[in-house]
Amino acid sequence: MITIKDVLLSDCEKRMKLAIENTQHEFNTIRSGRASATLLDRIFIDYYGARTQLKHIANISVPEPRTIVISPYEVKFIKEIEKQILASDLSINPGNDGKVIRLVIPQLNEERRQELAKLVKKIAEDGRVSVRNIRRDINDELKKLENSKEITKDDLEEYHKKTQELTDRYIEKINEALILKEKEIMEV
Repeated sequence: MITIKDVLLSDCEKRMKLAIENTQHEFNTIRSGRASATLLDRIFIDYYGARTQLKHIANISVPEPRTIVISPYEVKFIKEIEKQILASDLSINPGNDGKVIRLVIPQLNEERRQELAKLVKKIAEDGRVSVRNIRRDINDELKKLENSKEITKDDLEEYHKKTQELTDRYIEKINEALILKEKEIMEV
């Protein structure tokens, strides 16, 4: 029989997985000297009056390790795409041949690597805080169940322990992802 405590733990784990996915997605939007289509996830274009993500109005490919090619579905949006890339925090100058835009990802200098390393550390900390907030929310719900006599004090302790184990596991996953991203950024 599935209990409300089990539902809470299941919900806790789902929310923590989502927190990790969000953290990983944020990591993927950080430029590391390698070409990746996810670098453009924060680029939005005014597409017929609607703010639309670039990947929804263009084909984005990575033909070489340091090159991204953007092929808009409608050529008339090339200038707007270029403008938004220049306005972004990517620090990349787009090359336009009239039909496609090429982005050549330059090598990162040491100062920029250090800035990006600080940024990914902040993203990782935000992810860890998110996981801890989920733990707090679940523990609050468990405490309410104990106060309303739906669970015993022993059940409360057991589920606090399980929630802490989940928290530790997901924080460790964030730490592992951080180490990989820092290594990728510091690569020359």
